[in-house]
Amino acid sequence: MAGSKGKTQTVRDMVLSLGLIMVAGAVMYLFIPHDDSAPDVKRVDYRVELLTARRAASYPVAAPEGLPSSWKATSVRFRGDDFDAWHLGFHTPDGEYVQVEQSTEKRSTFIDEATQGARETERTEQLAGRTWTRYTEGRYDALVLENADGSTTVVAGTASFARLAQMAESLKMA
Repeated sequence: MAGSKGKTQTVRDMVLSLGLIMVAGAVMYLFIPHDDSAPDVKRVDYRVELLTARRAASYPVAAPEGLPSSWKATSVRFRGDDFDAWHLGFHTPDGEYVQVEQSTEKRSTFIDEATQGARETERTEQLAGRTWTRYTEGRYDALVLENADGSTTVVAGTASFARLAQMAESLKMA
């Protein structure tokens, strides 16, 4: 019977250890501060990059005018050595993402990269006197404008088509 008493103590010790670990975990969870809220999105100033892009690009560079201040510019980039690629990213008032992308790269390749796999639909929208084509089923939905100068403008993101249209309508090409 001596072997039976040893097994009982081993099981009891394991249960006590498990209980102690759970109590320690609960104490840490309750007393160590943790913040589950979304981080504040930092606004970037894109004026200098916009001026640079407008001087250097081979096409009129698009940037929004008249958007409410609740739209936060979060990223900006111009790559003159990469098909004059222009990128401007925004955090929308409802927490979604919208980007403006422009390039002289081959349209099909550029659109696929900017929308991350979206496909052209037969639906178009007239926004600010321009005809935009809807793209869906990629990581981002998008509105695409094929410019006469050979460049392509893509407004894409996780936001609704209403927000994408709001951005597209606000774009001034200069």
